[in-house]
Amino acid sequence: VLKIKQPYKKKLCSKYFYPVRFKELLKKVDTEKNYSIDEAIGTLKTLASAKFDETIELALKLNVDPRHAEQMVRGSVVLPAGTGKTVRVAVVANDAKADEAKNAGADIVGSDELIEDIQNGSINFDVLIATPNLMGLIGKVGRILGPKGLMPNPKTGTVTMDVAQAVKNAKSGQVNFRVDKQGNIHAGIGKISFSAEQIRANFDAFVKMINKHKPSTSKGRYIKNSNITLTMSPSIRLDSQELMDLK
Repeated sequence: VLKIKQPYKKKLCSKYFYPVRFKELLKKVDTEKNYSIDEAIGTLKTLASAKFDETIELALKLNVDPRHAEQMVRGSVVLPAGTGKTVRVAVVANDAKADEAKNAGADIVGSDELIEDIQNGSINFDVLIATPNLMGLIGKVGRILGPKGLMPNPKTGTVTMDVAQAVKNAKSGQVNFRVDKQGNIHAGIGKISFSAEQIRANFDAFVKMINKHKPSTSKGRYIKNSNITLTMSPSIRLDSQELMDLK
């Protein structure tokens, strides 16, 4: 007798799937409303439901065309209250600059040996900083670093002779941003355990920097739409005009 195998039915494991929890959170968010910044932060505080300290994530849709170099929005900003994360910093430098990096608190400092470690697949850092004179070494591992978003760049302050300041910025809450092919920017701007004042300070600093990087060739409404959310919560739609007014 030929046995016909029944179609596989996915079982919902309560340990990993929380439809009831998410539905309860949705009741706290008005999906038809454009929230003010302070209203959104207040609502976020009521949405924390995970067993870990959730990240506050901001998503912006910009009115730019990244296919044109002059409309590429890219840079970095040091958040006043930090990111809430422990950042491991590596520095490609030698001689006096290597000593400066170590004194500033860099976790890994080196030149040829550090590049060799990267080539061998050892990437034990979140941020890589390099002095301009050693960017030739970085080129050897560009194909490894690029896809991971770890390639040093002058626009993000990670290619510099002031390695001490760069290390301090990375350790104290620097966030790098870059618009994607669809004109979106996404970044974590803190933790839900932060106070409302700290969240607002980080929010303002990030958005002000985005506005500062508005391309002169971008016409019309710069921030087309914006949303803020937690790692495991529904998103809250923001009043984009209020964001554009932050200077």
